[in-house]
Amino acid sequence: MFHALRVSEVERLTDDAVAVTFALPPALHTAFRHTPGQHITLRRPSGGGEAEARRTYSICSPAAAEGEAPVLRVGIRLVDGGAFSTYAIKELIAGDTVEVMEPMGRFTLAPRPGRFAAIVGGSGITPVLSIAATLLAREPEARFHLVRSDRTAASTMFLDEVADLKDRFPGRFQLVTVLSREEQQSGLPSGRLDEERLTGLLPALLPLGEVDGWYLCGPFGLVQGAEQALRGLGVDRARIHQEIFHVDDGQTAAPAASAAALTAPAKLTATLDGRSGSWPVQEGESLLETVLRARSDAPYACKGGVCGTCRAFLVAGEVRMERNYALEPEETDAGYVLACQSHATTPEVELDFDR
Repeated sequence: MFHALRVSEVERLTDDAVAVTFALPPALHTAFRHTPGQHITLRRPSGGGEAEARRTYSICSPAAAEGEAPVLRVGIRLVDGGAFSTYAIKELIAGDTVEVMEPMGRFTLAPRPGRFAAIVGGSGITPVLSIAATLLAREPEARFHLVRSDRTAASTMFLDEVADLKDRFPGRFQLVTVLSREEQQSGLPSGRLDEERLTGLLPALLPLGEVDGWYLCGPFGLVQGAEQALRGLGVDRARIHQEIFHVDDGQTAAPAASAAALTAPAKLTATLDGRSGSWPVQEGESLLETVLRARSDAPYACKGGVCGTCRAFLVAGEVRMERNYALEPEETDAGYVLACQSHATTPEVELDFDR
């Protein structure tokens, strides 16, 4: 469900990034309490000849403690050709109203004792900032290690917030920064954090076997390289959590067409917000597109298999999923699919968006 929220502040972070804070009326405090690491979908309605633009952004503010009013703040970086990010960076000001979907997402860490680590690139710091800040403030027996990669110091988002964590928790927060296009006066040499470099770097930074959870966030290449490095170092897949912010279509080959692709007409039954309906699937369209023809309130954001907003449970039938950068293996094994990437391969398919 979307809610019209007033923008209370737009803070410039870098030349191409801002932090946007929304005013939350008391009646919506419960709806917008988030678990650290979750995201929200923002929507700019169509008008003035422009198409509707919606995009998913992670919440960077710490989660509110019991009895506290939640703070809803997101980081937005300009993406070339991005309809919403261009609007947010160049036009959005305090006092404007944006339609905001309630928090969702499973790239999360509820505060608990232990040692945790993150490898992030660029705007991938956004959800991890919420995770680390909440964890360290709430759990005195927790430690957090952050390895972050940015192009230059000037392009680094949330510098002050991360520095504040170092000052507040000097014995429990470790920060390693790598700049890919700029030499630092101290610290690691410049260059990309790829699989080979991380394989050599990580064992020297922290005891890998003692890390209870790894959080990888950023561009596809960095997340993929970090996961491969960790797996090569013997880290259990169950301890690795990832969220991809951007996938360059040139980085990955398009999936081959399935031999099981359905040529005959199919029927989709879907449950959303407690209401079910059935509709014919038109040739070539995704199951999300089928639902949207009848239910404009169907959840989605990127339509690219990245954000996971359109996650649904496959109740019956079979589908072919073109791309998946949002669901963990255990989710797909349990029967979840991305509706925006799913095509029917059986005459009847049933999805449940409420599970």
